[in-house]
Amino acid sequence: MVNETFVASDPKSAYEQAVEKYGESVELISAKQIKYEDGKLRSEVCIAVPKDLFMEKSFGKISTGDHASEKDEEETLLAELGELKKQLSLMKEDMLDPEDESVVQKVKKLFMKKGIAKVWLDDILASLMGSTILGDATLLVSYLLEEIDESLKVHEETLDEPKIMMLVGPTGVGKTTTIAKLAARYAYLMDKPYKVALLNLDSYKVGAFEQLAHYADIMQLEHITVESVEGFAAGLEALRDYDVILVDTAGMSPYDTKKLIKTVEFVQTDIPRKLEVSLVFSATVKYEDMDDIYNNFSFLDIDSVMISKFDETKHFGTLLNFMLLYKLPMSYFSTGQEVPDDLMVASKEYLLEQFIGDLDEA
Repeated sequence: MVNETFVASDPKSAYEQAVEKYGESVELISAKQIKYEDGKLRSEVCIAVPKDLFMEKSFGKISTGDHASEKDEEETLLAELGELKKQLSLMKEDMLDPEDESVVQKVKKLFMKKGIAKVWLDDILASLMGSTILGDATLLVSYLLEEIDESLKVHEETLDEPKIMMLVGPTGVGKTTTIAKLAARYAYLMDKPYKVALLNLDSYKVGAFEQLAHYADIMQLEHITVESVEGFAAGLEALRDYDVILVDTAGMSPYDTKKLIKTVEFVQTDIPRKLEVSLVFSATVKYEDMDDIYNNFSFLDIDSVMISKFDETKHFGTLLNFMLLYKLPMSYFSTGQEVPDDLMVASKEYLLEQFIGDLDEA
């Protein structure tokens, strides 16, 4: 794949340039707003396309002779690199003493079975070469748990200045319910009551406005809905006196590029106060979906993750693995359906307790 960047006054126009050149099959990598030397803000959208398509659209058809030669060289190089990786892997295995191998492999398989990625475990185990820890299963498990604890990050809860919190994420993860819980927490359950407003961008989902409006009526909070970037800016201006503005967005598939681009436009709106973007995803996330969720939402400049549906699983290894691989700070856990009770500030200890309980069962 080859990456190419398109520049326009807004993300949508830049993305349309990419589609015009390569068609609908382009893969979105990133979208960001940059101030150029002339002082103007412009949007840059980076996409990935197959190398052959890039060469054809950029340079026209290439003679088959030269192309075949370059392709042969490339395939040879890739084969050599693959063999080198294989040899390095074998060397790493050989470095383990025979009497330690059964202990290491047993512990490694246990953690992998519970959802922790081999690549993360290999990095940690490689740093222990020659250590007596490798020969003691109990010590090795304890060491790995300590490394997990050190690697996890928590986004501290702060309300010392007015801010906007926008929740984004896949369809069906519970963004609207999480917003209701946050609204109740900030307005009624903190050391002092904060002035909270709800703003809805979810015009795609039937009933989304009514659901948020229902929560707003119960809690006697201001609630408005908008459908355009201009309306978003106007809505924020109308709510400028509020301490916290909670923004609900459309749930979307990680593959729905058009909705993602639309959300980028909202995120990059020129606003006078801090905007925090939180990715909401479920504790039941599948290992196969992790990369897609992260890669397709990360270009929204995620500040933290809120994890929902803790009550719907007893297996937390894949969730833990997500946090380890992508190093995103956690902010809140949603532990049930009750508003506002089933919400807690994210805690490394709580997540590890759930994971250790799963390990103990094994």
